[in-house]
Amino acid sequence: MRRVLTLGHLAALAQEHAEALTAPVTDFDVAGRRFAFAERPAIMGVINLSPDSWYRESVVTSAEAAIRRGEVLAAQGADILDLGAESTLLHAARVDAEGQNSRLLPAIRGLAERGRLISVETYQPAVARACFEAGARVLNLTGVDPTEAMFRLAAEFEAAVVLCYVQGAHVRAVGDFDLSGDPVAVMYEFFARQVERATACGVRRLFVDPGLGFYYRNLQDSAVRVRHQMQVFLNSFRLRRLGWPVCHALPHAFEYFGEEVRCAEPFFGVLASLGGTDLFRTHEVPRVKAVLDTLRVF
Repeated sequence: MRRVLTLGHLAALAQEHAEALTAPVTDFDVAGRRFAFAERPAIMGVINLSPDSWYRESVVTSAEAAIRRGEVLAAQGADILDLGAESTLLHAARVDAEGQNSRLLPAIRGLAERGRLISVETYQPAVARACFEAGARVLNLTGVDPTEAMFRLAAEFEAAVVLCYVQGAHVRAVGDFDLSGDPVAVMYEFFARQVERATACGVRRLFVDPGLGFYYRNLQDSAVRVRHQMQVFLNSFRLRRLGWPVCHALPHAFEYFGEEVRCAEPFFGVLASLGGTDLFRTHEVPRVKAVLDTLRVF
């Protein structure tokens, strides 16, 4: 029999974890903006200041271009703008804190002056502090070391933190991804520890992110990777028992979508929505917003 996702799979999943289906998550303000996740999901638009980033539509080469893209994404429906200066791809060049700040800070200042809510993707404390001082109010944390230093910084600036699931010190330090066992159960334990550490440091605004936008060495096989992603998307509602909203970076699956690769993120957005996602990180803001708006009609 062909393997295919069916209503039967969804029904069995819901029955097995029925207690998690209605788990509420915390609403909060970030820089004066209210996020009410029970009413509608939020969208995070991507701006890449790294030339190594593969999603060419999101790459910008100057602060001016980043500001222009940010204004377009906001007009298209992005609630948060996520800026990064170092790609997480395996072959990408490393960028030190000084190099990241030189790319990020002018763009962050320009967007903050326009009233945009800005996230910065980093695992370096020096970058996080400089970006907070420039006006960012969300930390997309792609590492776990030094965790407490990053959490204390976020608390100091009353920022939200996206806790990314990373099997290592940071996303660039991981080779193979452990796919054994139930991945969501392992993620739950990881996030429970991180939430405890973050709140102990004074962080009051959190998202949990399973890290499906990261591509480790043994996830280059498309079938293995996409099967893992789909499984996690549909099981994400189980993470809501932690009490915090779930964020997902929507992936691409180029091997299946080919020339229609820009349709991949909206497709995965459907699975993420069915799984109870609250914040959608995407390069394709208008396409994903259209999908989410349509799903809300039901």
